[in-house]
Amino acid sequence: MANMLPESIEPYENISSKAYEHPADRAATAALKAVPMLDTVVRKLIEWQYERALRQLYLGNSLKVGEHQLSELWAAHNGVCRVLDVERPDLYVSYGVPGGAAAIGSTNPIIVFDSQLLHWLGPGEQRAVIAHELGHILSDHLVYTTALQILLSVTMPMPFFLGIPFRAVRAVLLEWFRAAELSCDRAATLAVRDPQIVCRSLMVISAGMPADRLNLDAFMSQAMEYESWDDPSDRVRRFFNEINQTHPYSVRRVSEIMKWVQSGEYDRIVRGEYRRRDDPTDVRQEAGDAVNFYAERFREIFRETGENLAKAGSQIGGVADQLADWIRTRGGPGGSGFGGSGFGGSGSGGSSSGGPGSGDRPGSDSPGGDVFGDELDDEA
Repeated sequence: MANMLPESIEPYENISSKAYEHPADRAATAALKAVPMLDTVVRKLIEWQYERALRQLYLGNSLKVGEHQLSELWAAHNGVCRVLDVERPDLYVSYGVPGGAAAIGSTNPIIVFDSQLLHWLGPGEQRAVIAHELGHILSDHLVYTTALQILLSVTMPMPFFLGIPFRAVRAVLLEWFRAAELSCDRAATLAVRDPQIVCRSLMVISAGMPADRLNLDAFMSQAMEYESWDDPSDRVRRFFNEINQTHPYSVRRVSEIMKWVQSGEYDRIVRGEYRRRDDPTDVRQEAGDAVNFYAERFREIFRETGENLAKAGSQIGGVADQLADWIRTRGGPGGSGFGGSGFGGSGSGGSSSGGPGSGDRPGSDSPGGDVFGDELDDEA
């Protein structure tokens, strides 16, 4: 199955990104889409602020992939777009792309692939990276992360922000960014029809070495070791290492892919049982799914870390209580839901501090752009 070509995979006709998105990601994007005119206004801001400038930058200083330029990669790009039933964006290859690959823009998005990462990956893994970036485009992640920044930057008081603890909002938004990456890993898995190919891509990102020099079974065992590590003090350290990241660690992404596949959702979509783009979206239901996810997520975190954090005099447990109370009042029965008067927060989904060739590169300091493999640590 690892050698399966895109041409041999039946397309997921009219598939909605909501069919496979992580619950936290699905709720946030659905809520923001429900805000009147927000989508249209933000797209225009993105287009005029930097999308056109970056398109010209990459057109002038990178390699545009086409029928007569890196033709094998061009064929893979076309195949993945066909499988996910999405309009084909332009694809560029450049040196030092943050995170190894990035989706940029919203009106006329482009995908940029790092030349070093391209060299390290096999054909299947190259398709997986392209499909991951297409997942960002399908979910409009760039639009909605930008919208959150705009909403939070408004100086006048907004009813939605009343009573919201800032640190809790920050924690939620970073959790959303991480969930968005998990959504796109799912899109990649569907596109290549083999979760091991996506896991192999993540292994290469982690090692910065060619796939043919690495052992996937050993990496999967490493992911299991990470998930099953039971020393409480180490899990506290892990929590503080992860909480400020916009991307989950690669081994966690591998574990999440396999959990999703084992849940049966992957097979259900492959059988053709999935939500279509023209199906109605129930924002309140999506919010309820997110409430359940966040409640369990933070219960788990603070169950593992609470005792040690209390000894250290940390106040983070209080943030969890504030967050849980705030989510319940807005997502439960009778609450205003996430789609009420707007969903606000802060974040930056496009700068990078690592990845292959993380020196000077086009777009490295630009806002927006959803990267594939980088684990960012900027302030949200």
